[in-house]
Amino acid sequence: MQDKPLISVLMGIYNCSSTLKEAVDSIMAQTYENWELIMCDDCSSDDTYSVALELAKRDSRIKVIKNEKNLTLAPTLNNCLKQARGEYIARMDGDDVCDPKRFELELDALIKNPDCVLVSCFMKIFDESGETGLVKYKEHPQKSDFSKGSPFCHAGCMMKTSVLRELGGYNTSPDVLRAEDFDLWVRLYEAGYTGMTIPYPLYSMRDDLNAYKRRKFSHRFIEYKIRRRAIRVFKLPKKYCIYAIKPVIVAFVPSFLYKILHKKRVNSK
Repeated sequence: MQDKPLISVLMGIYNCSSTLKEAVDSIMAQTYENWELIMCDDCSSDDTYSVALELAKRDSRIKVIKNEKNLTLAPTLNNCLKQARGEYIARMDGDDVCDPKRFELELDALIKNPDCVLVSCFMKIFDESGETGLVKYKEHPQKSDFSKGSPFCHAGCMMKTSVLRELGGYNTSPDVLRAEDFDLWVRLYEAGYTGMTIPYPLYSMRDDLNAYKRRKFSHRFIEYKIRRRAIRVFKLPKKYCIYAIKPVIVAFVPSFLYKILHKKRVNSK
C-alpha cells in the first residue's frame, strides 16, 4: 500500500455509542485499504469515547482523540485535521454507513478529474425500518447552484488535504454554525477550485426525515446568509435571491406543505 495515496478519514463523534461500531465497520470493509481513521470525541455524555477506544484496539489504522470540552462539529473536525497524515481527506459521521467501494471510487474520480479537488456522491436516507429516500446532487455544480443550498453531500465527500488546509480548515465562527460544510464549499469555489459528484449513492445517512423541520430558526437564518453571500461573491444576478430566502420561509410552512416540498429534495423509494 506504500505506493497508494493515504486517505485520512475525519470523524467527529458525539453521543453515538449505539451506532459507532456499524459506522467504523463500513470503513474497515472498504476495498481501498490505505486509510487512517481519526475519531475525535466531543465530550460525549454516553460511552461513545470508550466504544471508540475499543474499536481502535481492533485496527492500528484507527486513532482516537478527545476534546477537553464540548466544541461542536467544526472545531472538532479541525482537531482531527491537525492529526491527519493523508494526501486526501474523507469525511464520515458516527451514525452513518458507506458503500465498500466508496473510497476506491471517490479517489479514482479525483485522480481522473484533476480540475476537481472535491468529490462527493448521492446519499441514501435510512432509519430502523430500512431505506426511506435518496438525495441527489448535480454532477458538476456551478456557482449559480449555491443560491439553492449546499451542492454536495458533506459526510460522503473526499477532498485534497492541501486544499482544505489552504482554506484554513472548517470555519469555527458561530455565524456558520450547523452550516460549516456549506460555508466551506463557498470558500472553495471562491478560491477558484471546483468539485464534482459521483451519481451513485455511496453514502447512507441515518436520519429522521423531519430533522430539517426541527432546525432552529437561527440555523435557517445562517443558511440564508450563506446563500446570500454566495450570490454576492459569485456576482450572480439578483433573480437568484429568491432561492436564498427559502430556508427562512420553511420556518413558517405548515407541516403538511413542508412534507410536499421536502419530497422534491428527498425522493422516497
